[in-house]
Amino acid sequence: MASNDNGHLSAAELSQAAIVTVGQLTGYEPEAVTGLEWDGEFWQITVDALEMSRIPNTTDVLGSYVVQLDERGTLRGYRRTRRFQRGQAEES
Repeated sequence: MASNDNGHLSAAELSQAAIVTVGQLTGYEPEAVTGLEWDGEFWQITVDALEMSRIPNTTDVLGSYVVQLDERGTLRGYRRTRRFQRGQAEES
């Protein structure tokens, strides 16, 4: 994976690494990066993945996974934080 001169990955590279990680670890189809945040120690990248396909697709079940990567893209942790239906509106 490419990186800049100091060995740190760009936001796009970190996002791609998180997508690949979720797909490999879960076997589910990653759909989108929905969050990217530095917590002072690691990058916390949230990836939504399709866990169960249904008809109609608004009832598909998705999971949100948080992948923790260091600045060089090394995996430091991951966890599923929630499950939801595609058509479900999120409360803010």
